[in-house]
Amino acid sequence: MEKQCGLLLFTSYRESEMLTGDAITTCLSPSVYDMICKLGFEVIENRDINSIVTENGEVCWKTITECLSYTESDKNLDYRGSVRQLGPLCEAVHLHFSSLTKAEFEIRYASWFQWTNFPELFPEIFDTLESLQSTAISLSLTKLTSCLERALGDVFLLVGKECPFLLRDLLASSELAQVFGQPVMNVLKVFVGSPSGLNLRNVLWHGFAAPQEIPPKYCSMMVLLTAGLGQLLKSFIQQTKRTLSHRSSVTLTNSEDLIVFPGVTEEALSVLEEAMKKSTFILKSMLPYWEVAVFKFRSHRFADCVILLLTQLEAGLRGAFATVNKCPQRLLTAESTVLYTTFDEILAKELNDGKMNQLPLLLGEPTMEFLWDFLNHQEGPRIRDRLSHGEVNLNEFPEETAKQLLAFSTVLLLRFTSGDVVSEFKEKAAIKPLMSVTEGYSSRFHPASQLKKQVLNCEESVHSWPALPVLEECVPEAARSEGQFETNACSSLIIKIMSELCPHIPGCHSDFDNLDCLPTERWSQVLRALCGTSMPTLYCPRVVLEVVAVLRKVCARCQQVSDQVVSSAELRHQHWMEKTLRSRQRQNYLRMLKRCGVHVLGKPSGTGSYLASIKLLSPVLYLILLFLALELVNVHAVQGKTAGEYQQYLKFLKSVLQYTENLATYTSQEKNKWNETISLTHGALLKIWTFSEKKQMLIHLAEKSTNKVVF
Repeated sequence: MEKQCGLLLFTSYRESEMLTGDAITTCLSPSVYDMICKLGFEVIENRDINSIVTENGEVCWKTITECLSYTESDKNLDYRGSVRQLGPLCEAVHLHFSSLTKAEFEIRYASWFQWTNFPELFPEIFDTLESLQSTAISLSLTKLTSCLERALGDVFLLVGKECPFLLRDLLASSELAQVFGQPVMNVLKVFVGSPSGLNLRNVLWHGFAAPQEIPPKYCSMMVLLTAGLGQLLKSFIQQTKRTLSHRSSVTLTNSEDLIVFPGVTEEALSVLEEAMKKSTFILKSMLPYWEVAVFKFRSHRFADCVILLLTQLEAGLRGAFATVNKCPQRLLTAESTVLYTTFDEILAKELNDGKMNQLPLLLGEPTMEFLWDFLNHQEGPRIRDRLSHGEVNLNEFPEETAKQLLAFSTVLLLRFTSGDVVSEFKEKAAIKPLMSVTEGYSSRFHPASQLKKQVLNCEESVHSWPALPVLEECVPEAARSEGQFETNACSSLIIKIMSELCPHIPGCHSDFDNLDCLPTERWSQVLRALCGTSMPTLYCPRVVLEVVAVLRKVCARCQQVSDQVVSSAELRHQHWMEKTLRSRQRQNYLRMLKRCGVHVLGKPSGTGSYLASIKLLSPVLYLILLFLALELVNVHAVQGKTAGEYQQYLKFLKSVLQYTENLATYTSQEKNKWNETISLTHGALLKIWTFSEKKQMLIHLAEKSTNKVVF
């Protein structure tokens, strides 16, 4: 049904696009277009470059700040007046750079770019300015603004503690005004810090400006301003005796999980280049960006490629969003009093007025999941955020990430291409696997997906316990019974709970009489099957996310316990071999081995291979992992609980979390309270069994609502 609705919506989109697509010549609203493309050219005046910058490259800030205009009433910045007066200065700076050779440019200015921690960017921008290629100039300015933002954040930390996330907040801070002076910060606000000004950073990074809409002189001026900031910073550091430190570049987290598409072949690139010319996803004015993106990829400039693709994916998706939701005004840059339509709004479930966003239905859930993974989920790479805020080292940007985005972009463009041409493209050997991956994509970075990953990692860790080496001489001491009664009680509870859970496991119909009957050899298989179960993750309700968050905390503590067992066993074994364990440490070591069920070195499983017949922590952790996996698979059933039932369920989950937190404390090398884990575990198992008996787990609620197990 959803596919049929999507097809009808896509047909409707086609009709709307055919009526309006060719009429769009700019994505800048009239006032923003006027601000960027006209206002700075209204004053015709030849400014003496020597009044702006000296022969040795020192910026005359007084000349620049005197061009700022302020309102008479409240002395706030008059952005329009400031842009008008700064226009001739920008022109003079641009002509100045055009008159220099690259060697002269570097002699005068290179030292003043060191503070940015990316000085090699600026000679590259100089080359671009000389070329006068509009697309390359826009790209250079895009990179410069992110570099400047990162550098200004480093300067902020000279005097402040917590750097603002947004550039506009950074430029409005008293900390930067303390370093550079308020008039200088006002100049930056005019160029990059306010939607009332030129706002060059946002119109470029959000894909609003076509190449020819960015005057090169503004790029030249930003280069000079960056050098001037370096000069002011040097004076501040000399006066205050402080040292500027640069934050380390951010590594794209978990980006390997996004390697889902096969390699981008030359055939695939050729298809992309053809699709770019025919796809309604791309406005004609934006086509040069796409062409340069492919060129940059072939030139192994992977960060440049991705920057261009990201800005144009946002532009194209905004066009689809505006068309399918019948709000054509959202395609344009907003006025200063209204928020821009960015990825946040484009990928949201609802519009600002509360109506449902129709774009997810148009694109389909797999495409939306990929976009959320690539851009939004907190544990994903968040590539656009990382790049736009200058957090990533552009010279070390991974090729594979560029390949993935190129592959996805190819499929997306084909979705918006009609006629026999697209049918031919889709049948090509290089394109078929890309289509297949996109159509079958499921989230890797949604919290629920991350919980599945946690469960499997923890199971793998616990599975390694029996392989930990122990000397045979440990067996007689470890076999001594301590707390046997309570341990037996724990074993009985584990069997009861397992008997309750197993009917909810596909293909499991076992009855259990003792711990030896537990299918430990099947744990990996069972948990992988459960974690491989498909479940909806797009736009999860708040209650679902709350439950998943607690389940993840439980799993994290289980992982901590397992890691501690492994590290303690290995360390204590080493000390045992070296005969450096004191008597009490020796006893703690043996208690740990008994509770965890670790193999004796050299003895095969099943022939006295365990130090004790009672294995407690291993089955308990397996039991909790099984519980987590089952509850996750049925997590959407929580929406069927009343408010009171939901609070009781959360209280139960938090009691399990408390147990795992205490267990992590007891099994740490600092505490080594292995005997205490028995009574702790017994209390926790009692709570789990009691709650299970009341049929209040999500597996029970799902069974009631569907009258069958959901897998």
